[in-house]
Amino acid sequence: MKQLLIVLTLVLQCFKPLYAQKTFTISGYVEDAASAEKLISAAVFDKKSGSGIVTNTYGFYSLTLPRGAVDLAITYVGYELQLLNFNLKQDTTIHFKLKSSVEMQEVVVSAKKQDRIEEQVQMSKVTIPIEQLKKIPALMGEVDVLKALQLLPGVQSGGEGQNGLYVRGGSPDQNLILLDGVPVYNVSHIGGFFSVFNGDAIKNVTLTKGGFPARYGGRLSSIIEIDMKEGNMKEFHGEGGIGLIASRLTLEGPLIKDKASFMVSGRRTYVDLLARPFIRSAARQDGLNDFDLRLHFYDFNAKVNYKINDKHRLFLSAYNGQDILSVGTTYKDANYSNTTTGGTDWGNITTALRWNYLISNKLFSNTTLTYSRFGFNFGSAFNETRNNPLAKTAFSAKYVSGIEDVAGKIDLDYVLNTQHRIRFGGGGTYHTYNPGAFVLKGEADNFKFDTVLGAVSKAYSFEPSFYVEDEVQFGALKANIGLHASGFSTKNKFYTSLQPRLGANYLLGGGWAAKGSFATMTQYINLLTNESVGLPSDLWVPSTDKVKPQQSWQAAIGVAKTLGNEYEFSVEAYYKKMDNVLSYKEGVSFLGLENNWESKITQGKGRAYGVEFFVQKKEGKTTGWIGYTLSWNKRQFDGSNGNEPINAGIEFPFRYDRRHDMSVVVSHKFTKKLSLTGAWVFGTGNSVTLNNIVYALAEQTPWGYSLQQFEVATVGEKNAYRMPNYHRLDINLEFSKKKKYYERKWSIGAYNAYNRANPYTIVNGTKTIKNPVPGGPTYQNVYRQFSLFPIIPSIAYGFKF
Repeated sequence: MKQLLIVLTLVLQCFKPLYAQKTFTISGYVEDAASAEKLISAAVFDKKSGSGIVTNTYGFYSLTLPRGAVDLAITYVGYELQLLNFNLKQDTTIHFKLKSSVEMQEVVVSAKKQDRIEEQVQMSKVTIPIEQLKKIPALMGEVDVLKALQLLPGVQSGGEGQNGLYVRGGSPDQNLILLDGVPVYNVSHIGGFFSVFNGDAIKNVTLTKGGFPARYGGRLSSIIEIDMKEGNMKEFHGEGGIGLIASRLTLEGPLIKDKASFMVSGRRTYVDLLARPFIRSAARQDGLNDFDLRLHFYDFNAKVNYKINDKHRLFLSAYNGQDILSVGTTYKDANYSNTTTGGTDWGNITTALRWNYLISNKLFSNTTLTYSRFGFNFGSAFNETRNNPLAKTAFSAKYVSGIEDVAGKIDLDYVLNTQHRIRFGGGGTYHTYNPGAFVLKGEADNFKFDTVLGAVSKAYSFEPSFYVEDEVQFGALKANIGLHASGFSTKNKFYTSLQPRLGANYLLGGGWAAKGSFATMTQYINLLTNESVGLPSDLWVPSTDKVKPQQSWQAAIGVAKTLGNEYEFSVEAYYKKMDNVLSYKEGVSFLGLENNWESKITQGKGRAYGVEFFVQKKEGKTTGWIGYTLSWNKRQFDGSNGNEPINAGIEFPFRYDRRHDMSVVVSHKFTKKLSLTGAWVFGTGNSVTLNNIVYALAEQTPWGYSLQQFEVATVGEKNAYRMPNYHRLDINLEFSKKKKYYERKWSIGAYNAYNRANPYTIVNGTKTIKNPVPGGPTYQNVYRQFSLFPIIPSIAYGFKF
């Protein structure tokens, strides 16, 4: 590493003649004054020179300015403005501590510049303040990070109640979802109705839909960064809540004041605990001795933050979450007994160890070691015993699958000056895939068997990557120019990929900026899944010599402006081309897939394009946003390169091709105690494939020929039909009050407030014909829409201390 830094220093000397004027560097951290929590993307701006910079992921900033008087303004959304005037004579270290402010004053807003949307090089990126996110109405009153992201332009849900993210024409496996820098492979609880992220444990959520900087790689469609709280270094605090289906508790505080802190957070549903006594009572009335139901999920987050000194800091974070669904019955009498059990469980474990090292006042490094595991288990068993004569019967089935990652990386951030910010680094990930197998065991009448069906041995791969990017400014033009290089070693195949990245921002005057970006991406691991509801049994598999890596390129242009110092406005048009996207071959389902899975899939291409409009207000009594997307999303599997065609090779709309998608989110604080939030969404119906030809068969009778009730249906063109449009209103009324030692909050809300019967699925059925023609059919073929959620009221109690 020392040699690398020497080479970098020599290269950077070429820039020095451009900045011959004597300069000094101001560096340090920006943090919350009450908790010492580091603030991400806080702006440090010198009003005298017009130069500024934003803090990195760890709250670090480095600002190089000419010698002499400086007039600094430090700002962050939801915090009071801090001003500092002094004479800069030497390199200086200053740690800024900002105070939280519920009501932002006009002077705070008007002083901002560096963090305005028109000043940022990065486009297609959205950050939602966590307090704003927690006010958004949610199903059953459970705060849900991913469902909040579905309300943004360019992001679509998979269906009613689902938290799958389809970003700019992509699929859920094309999203890199990072929790403290660790990939999370399954983000759903209860099949997608809730996400695994507990809002009380989170401090920051950022979504990047395009124009990806070179430091990101491995997925085609989006990067979602979720950062956990670091823990309060000043004093002990806690918060929690009790809802209709779940409760949660978060505790944080100093281990050593101003030196080390901790944060622990837990959440669990308890429907099974409440229902178990009633179910057991009913089971006994039906003759069963016992009936055991386990139906719940839980999440546990923990983090330790240790400040060695001003240059070194360690972070250790972990997450464990699980869904458990099982049923067991027991029956006994004098001559007979049986026990039946069956169930499934799935979940994630992630761990991250980070070391921050401030090498100099311009060079910051972060070294990370991570572990991530997702596992899915299914099992059932039956045991029976008969007396007189004694006989035993037993049977069990078990299925296990999953994926496991061990990774390491180093990221360096070199701030040469306000015109050049260079980031570079590299790392590697070792993947272990367990495609799964069924294990069957049985015993009956002294006959035993133990067999494995569809077994596939574990697969392994290694994925190295390196990157370099430079955020540079030439007058009114800012650009981020970078290159991401990656490889993938699996069995006897090694893939390589060079992915150029470019983002540009040009100030037009009048507060307007024109933006553009281009990015290529490569994805080596794939999720084999149905297009319908995402199941935890979906399989993660690697690219192989037969299955090529997915690749994409995306270009975008747009304009951005801050309106009236409060509203961020942007319009973006994008076009994305994808190659080697995966799909099941027609007629293939999950069962039996794991045996030679490569022969059960086909690869093709996709394209997506559209326009996104976005207006957001982050501060004041009224906050929220309006987003609208006009888009097209298509797939084509034409049978090229030895693949099997789908839909006769003709291009077809992707299931989640949604022409119009709109969301309106508004939160208003009437008083310090009362606030109201509403979210309205509208979307064109999903594309579906329906049977479109029905033949009525004739049969000869003594009275001649008659049409009989036998039918043969053929599958129509893929995704040629549309479900009805989707729209829904959610509301949440919040009452809060500060007590002597704590603050309490009541939340009363409604999901689908005007009881819209939104389509969840469409199935083929029949309808009886009234007064049928003599000798004719007595029923007709119809399609029925099934809806999932009517209006669902919720109430929750929250507290802080």
